[in-house]
Parts: sequence; C-alpha cells; structure tokens
Amino acid sequence: MLVSLASSVLFAEERPNIILIMSDDMGYTDLGCYGGEIRTPNLDQLAADGLRFTEFYNTGRCCPTRASLLTGLYPHQAGIGHMMTATDAPGYQGDLNENCVTIAQALKPAGYSTYMVGKWHVTKVLTAETEDQKYNWPLQRGFDRYYGIINGGSSLWDPNSLTRDNTRITIKNDPEYSPTEKYHFTDAISDHAVRYIKENEQGKPFFMYVAYTAAHWPMHAREKDIAEYKGVYDNGYAPHREARFARAKQLGVVKADAELSEQVGNWDAIEDKEWEARCMEVYAAMVTQMDRGIGDMIQALKETGQLDNTLVLYFQDNGGCSEKCGRNEKGPRVERAASPQFPPIPDDVIHYTTSRPKQTRDGWIIRRGHVMPGPDDTYIGYGRNWANVSNTPFREYKAHIYEGGTTTPLIAHWPNGIQDNNAIRKNQSLHVIDLMPTCLELAGATYPAELKGKPITSMAGESFVATFKADAEIKRDALYFEHSKRNAMRSGDWKIVGEKILHKKLGPSGWELYNIANDRSEMHNLAAENPERVQEMHAQYMAWAEEAKVLPLPSAGGTKKK
Repeated sequence: MLVSLASSVLFAEERPNIILIMSDDMGYTDLGCYGGEIRTPNLDQLAADGLRFTEFYNTGRCCPTRASLLTGLYPHQAGIGHMMTATDAPGYQGDLNENCVTIAQALKPAGYSTYMVGKWHVTKVLTAETEDQKYNWPLQRGFDRYYGIINGGSSLWDPNSLTRDNTRITIKNDPEYSPTEKYHFTDAISDHAVRYIKENEQGKPFFMYVAYTAAHWPMHAREKDIAEYKGVYDNGYAPHREARFARAKQLGVVKADAELSEQVGNWDAIEDKEWEARCMEVYAAMVTQMDRGIGDMIQALKETGQLDNTLVLYFQDNGGCSEKCGRNEKGPRVERAASPQFPPIPDDVIHYTTSRPKQTRDGWIIRRGHVMPGPDDTYIGYGRNWANVSNTPFREYKAHIYEGGTTTPLIAHWPNGIQDNNAIRKNQSLHVIDLMPTCLELAGATYPAELKGKPITSMAGESFVATFKADAEIKRDALYFEHSKRNAMRSGDWKIVGEKILHKKLGPSGWELYNIANDRSEMHNLAAENPERVQEMHAQYMAWAEEAKVLPLPSAGGTKKK
C-alpha cells in the first residue's frame, strides 16, 4: 500500500524545486534576522521575503538530526539513537536501517532530480577498513549526485572522508574542482550547490540537501573574513547577549515578556581577552562565509529562472556547541612551529580518518589548546561561554534537550507559494521530522510502505505546507526527545525535561516541568505544583519510548564491532 501525500492546494502551477539548507552547531540568535550581530545579509533577505518560524526543533545533536531530517522519523526509528557506534539495541545501530527511506528515495519516483552537498554523517565512520561499504552512502540512498564528507567533524581546509558521488577524493587530486582561492570546505559546498542548480535538466524539478559544516569546530576561516569582525567582541559576553535579546524581542522572534537565561562566563576573569575574542571573531566569519555562499545559490536560481518556484528552507542541526574541542587557555599561546614537523602528504592520500588530524597536508603540526584559531594548522572550538551567547535567550547547548540545544531558526522562502512576506509564524511547534511529509506533499509524491522487500516505518512527522499560506496550527499529539540519556517531551504548552529517566528507571519524580508558552527559557520548574500532569506526561513518554525504539537500551558492554 502506498500513502499519497499529494496536496489538495498547491500554491504553484508546477511542483516546486526544494532546497534544504542546514548549518552546523549554531544558536538561535546567531543570524541577523533572529537578533544576532553576525552579518548574514542573504539569509536576512530570504526572511524578509518569506517566513520565520519561532518554534522549530531538532534532536539536539548532529547525526540524529540528520537521520530525522532525511527520513521523517525519530532518530531511534531510523537506527541512529545516539552516534555512529553500533550496539546490540535496534535503535542504536549508528547506521540508517533498512526500515526507512530518505526524502531523495521518495522524491525520485515522482520525477525529481536529487542532489546532496556537504556533511552526510548517518552511516558508519569511514576508515580504510570500511570505505568499500557504501550501502548507506548518498547515492545508495536516492541521490543522483553528491559532494561532501561521509564522516562528521573535519578540518575545513582539508576535510577528511571527502567524496564525490561514490569515489573518495582529496582536495589535491580532485579532477573536477580547482578553486581560485585556497580550498575551503564551506566555499566548496556552496560552489557545488551552484553547479548542481545550473546543471539540472531544464524543466525537471529538483530536490537538494545542502549540509554545511559551518560553524562546527574547528574554527577555520579566511583571514579577510575574520578581519571584518576585528574588535567586535572585545567587550565580552554579556553585552552581546543583552543586545541580541533586545533585538530578538524587537523582531518578534522572542516574546516581549521573555526571560533571559542565566549568564555563563565572566569576561573580567578571562586572562587572554584577545584570544577569547578571536574565537568568536572566527566563528562569526564562518557564518558570514556560509551566508555568502547561500547568496551565490540564490543568484544561480535567479540566473536560471528558477527562484520564484523554489522552496528554500534554512535551519540548523542543534544549538551552539559547548564542547572544548582541545581548548586550553592556560599557559602561553601555542605558536606555529619554525618549520614543518612532518613530511608532506601525497596529493592522492587520505591522510587521516578521524576528525582531529595530527598534521596539515604540507607537514605542519596541528596546534590545539591556547591557540589563535582560523589557520589550517589550528584545531579548537569557540567555547562554552560564546555558545551561551549563540543560544540567547535559552539555556544549555548542543547534546542537551533544553531549548538551547534543540531550538533552531527556520526560514522559508518561496515566491510562488508564500505571499505573507516578512511574517513570523508563532503558532506551530515544528520539528525536522516534519520535513519529509512537507516535501512529499509539495511534490505530489508517495511514501512507500515497503522498499526492496523491507517494511518501511510510518512517518512520525506532519506536513507544514499549510503554514506557508497562513499562521495555521499544526495538530499533533506531542514532540519527543531522547539523546545521551537526556529526555524531554513537548505537549502543547507543557514540556517535561529529565536526565536518565530511562537508564535509571526513574518515575515521574525525575522530571522537571515547564510551561513553554510563559517560560520558553525554562527558568521555572513547575513539577512540584503539577504532579498529576507530570505523571500523565511521563506515561505518555514511556509509551512513545517503547514504540519509537528508544527502548530497549543498549546493554552494558553491548557495543558491536562494525
């Protein structure tokens, strides 16, 4: 049986092209159109000519979000309940399972060309031992063309696991791409997206998934872009949080009566303020560089006459990242060595398979710790204190299931289908699981009940096509979260949050309770005053955990060799 999602009301005469653009490890107010000071003129223009949503959720971490985006399922249903480690539990295989389909696999039978650019990260870690196991690579999952990295974190100057279609390549031996400037992965992603737009068969609709690694660590950016932010962050954390909070309220993406979460980091206690400011300068430069590439995509759509009938959706995989990634501010700065420490690596050799290399391709040792970020021989993150700024006004970070970890901007731009320009959509709690049904409805495609003889799990998401026309409410029972032993559920205005609810078999007493309508920053725990509500939501969450393969949990020592 095939489930038809053909829309009864399509806003365009022809089915639209669809471009999903996802950035990496960014906070709710990093973009200018959501209150940030970072320059994002192209995304700001898409928002001005389209819609902004204020309650769009992810799973809180990179690979589970990618699994949910691609399949319309909760990550455990797709086999990626945690990261890329296989266990003895069905929901924690670290690999897309055979009981899901990707958006590309569903749209191809409907006549769409399918392209993917950027970070894949939904299959086993690519090593010399696994590089021939391509069953879950993009082309095997419905995409016609692919350029990007199979693994997760990577140098942006010389990315590991770099792949074109089904062939592993390096920045040096790639016969198809020779940039005029020094190679940078963010620009390479943008350039290939532009290429696929221009090369698409005229008159044939296309679907493209663009997964930037900006602004994920390591902090790598061009010096000319970093220079634009020189001095911007010299005044520290609090002034930027307060300014973002005020602008977000003025823009309407944060409620006028919202409360700012607790400040993290004391700027006065930072010994090397120049270094700390540089970290945020590089982060901001990475975001602006990405935005410039998005502008190139929009220009390509204009030049090919496709902009009016292309739906562009921009969002993020999780909140700002508090991971240290080798940061250590104590002691003297780690300066560049006097000469290369290693022999150069041949052009055709993949020189590392983990996300943290020991050397650059030309032999310089990788510097970590108290190091000025940006160049190709550095490898650190921007730190917890700046992540707190990125996630303004919410609490917590990537890998957490409070709003700071799971809330993302969502910008929707489609001239033929969205006439309510520069509008804010506030009446929807949406999630990346909703992308699959939305794409299928617009494409008039069908969702298969089986594929290659395997039964396909029913979609967990809901289409939000109706919101393009009006500020319509999307009817759903609840949204659920589980990652790294952290648990949450959003039902209407209420949200429960807890840690190790399942692992320690805690009952209702383990939950915090927040009224998100009144307290989006989750500052006031109301569990003690509402025990019956908590008990009811707990029972609902436990039923979902069974159904969505969150349970059974991996057993102790249950990691399997992949």
